[in-house]
This record gives sequence, C-alpha cells and structure tokens, in this order.
Amino acid sequence: MKPYQRPVASNWWLSKRTYFLFIVRELTSVFIAAYLALFLLLLYQISVGREAYEAYLRFLATPLMLVFHILALAAALFHTITWFNLLPNIMVVRYGEDRVPAILVAGVNFAAWIAVSVFIAWIVLSR
Repeated sequence: MKPYQRPVASNWWLSKRTYFLFIVRELTSVFIAAYLALFLLLLYQISVGREAYEAYLRFLATPLMLVFHILALAAALFHTITWFNLLPNIMVVRYGEDRVPAILVAGVNFAAWIAVSVFIAWIVLSR
C-alpha cells in the first residue's frame, strides 16, 4: 500500500502573504545570478582587449540593461533586508542564560552593512 500524499496545488504560495514573500525572496537569487554572469562576462571582456571592453560597456549602457541593473539592485536590497530580519530566528545568540534581543541581533548586522557600504562609497567616490 502506498503512503498517502496530500495533493498540493501549484499556486500554494499565493495562499498566504508570508508564503508569497518567501517565494519572492527566493526568486531574487535569479537576478543575483544573472548579475554575476554579467560581471564574469565583464571580466572576460577585459581580458580580451580594449575594444571588446568598450563594446561591452556600450552594451551595459543600453536602456534595457539599465533597467535590469535597477531590478537587480532592488532584488539584492530586498534579499538582504529580509535575510537580516530573519537572522534572529535562525541564529540564537545567548549572553549567559539570557537570549540577546532579536532587534539587537538584526541591528548589529544592519549597522555592519551600512558601515561597509559607507566605506566602499568613500573609496569609490574619493577618486
């Protein structure tokens, strides 16, 4: 006798807001993977030569690619923010017998993210 398998609709993730946000968060990885592929292609074009690099930069400056970069940035921000908000549930930090408050665990990660972002912006913009 086969074990019972409960049927699951293909749109199960539309039934609750939390399920929907989970799937959206997972789909942000597609944008990140595509962005990584573009970056690796950029590195390859640099190794080929100046003409290939400049042609690739012209391709990246097209309106479609600019829209893609905006979507990839939004996906990366959404993914990062939701991950930092989930982190206190995944990583339980204790101080002695007490659990460190969730807002402190998430807050430290957000603060580190902001500090690293400001440092990188300072390096890039100081040229």
